[in-house]
Amino acid sequence: MATRDLTRSQVSVSMFIERVFGHLPRTDQRYWAQAYLSGLLSTEGKKSVRRLAAAVSDSPTASQSMHQFVNASPWDWAPARAELMRWTEERLAPKAWTLDVAVMRKRGEHSCGVHRRFVPSTGRSVNCQLGVGAFLTTETEAVPVDWGLLLPGSWLNDEQRRARARIPADITTRAVDHHALDLVDSLSAGSSLGDLPVVADLTAYAGAGALVRGLSRNGRGFVLAVPGRMPVVAGGPVTSRASMNTDLQAPVEAQRFFELKHNSQIRLDTATARDGRAGQASVVTGLVRLPEARVNRQAPHRTYRLFAVRHSAGRRSTQLWLTNMVHRRTDDLFALTQLRRRARAAVQSLEHDYGLLDFEGRSYPGWHHHMTLVSAAYAYSRVELAQTEPLRVPQAV
Repeated sequence: MATRDLTRSQVSVSMFIERVFGHLPRTDQRYWAQAYLSGLLSTEGKKSVRRLAAAVSDSPTASQSMHQFVNASPWDWAPARAELMRWTEERLAPKAWTLDVAVMRKRGEHSCGVHRRFVPSTGRSVNCQLGVGAFLTTETEAVPVDWGLLLPGSWLNDEQRRARARIPADITTRAVDHHALDLVDSLSAGSSLGDLPVVADLTAYAGAGALVRGLSRNGRGFVLAVPGRMPVVAGGPVTSRASMNTDLQAPVEAQRFFELKHNSQIRLDTATARDGRAGQASVVTGLVRLPEARVNRQAPHRTYRLFAVRHSAGRRSTQLWLTNMVHRRTDDLFALTQLRRRARAAVQSLEHDYGLLDFEGRSYPGWHHHMTLVSAAYAYSRVELAQTEPLRVPQAV
């Protein structure tokens, strides 16, 4: 990463810190917040506390003070994240709240939440922390504003480990889909923009059905990637002919839904990418329900639109998406699926350029402090410094 020219901004780092971290009660806390963020923006290579401190101070005790601020100082990160979201909303026009996962590899076993996990993208099992992130996403940017840390039972059921990592007593086991729902609730409570649609591909980490049901119960519009083996039932208006066709009434894997005969709900559309890439995508859509028993027999089944996307360029495999926004245009739904790539690119940039993977502490508060400061540095750089080079975006899959 090239060193940021902090003089290019009309809003100084100190003004930004005062806005986002102004709730910190002590002057020295705000000073070290600014020092840490400035170090993240200006330090090349690994963002260890020692290197960050050396980049902003000549004091031999600076690294100790910075480490104390991040790992031991008892400041609340929630107000900073809420203010970061409001600051970002004022400067961008987000199209969606996008969710993504950051896999942070660790060598030892003492960092809070570290565990052994198979990572599908690498095809290997690794020692890691797993962070679930929420991003305010436009067609060109995705800014992280909130995070959850996955804590396996091996951490929450061991009182000594909990105490050493300073895990609060009210923290319980939460799966990835629960973290995702918590993040959406937090965004909804603090946003000034109303309820934006939720876009996510968490198929490698979360139960898609649980996430669909949770967002539906809470009245959130969404576009979610779903696995091919997820069971669905043909939905929408049922004709007399369809009602006699048992194939349309029985659950079927989502990847086989579009093979059903006599399914009048299926249609083929062509969608055009809006992110500057050449080419189009063919989109097959159909109305479905989830195979679940209704508690209230008088209540209608929720109807969703299942759609399969295949890009016309390259040999990328077809991806399945599910939405409860059944009346939205296909082009609009396809455009929302593309925003997921922005969040993935942001995670990669956070890892490579902003020190996401370089946290050296072991505590639960320390991890959240670090993630908040890294997110703030990323937001200031991408939004305020307005870099001329666009963020590299991975190819769609």
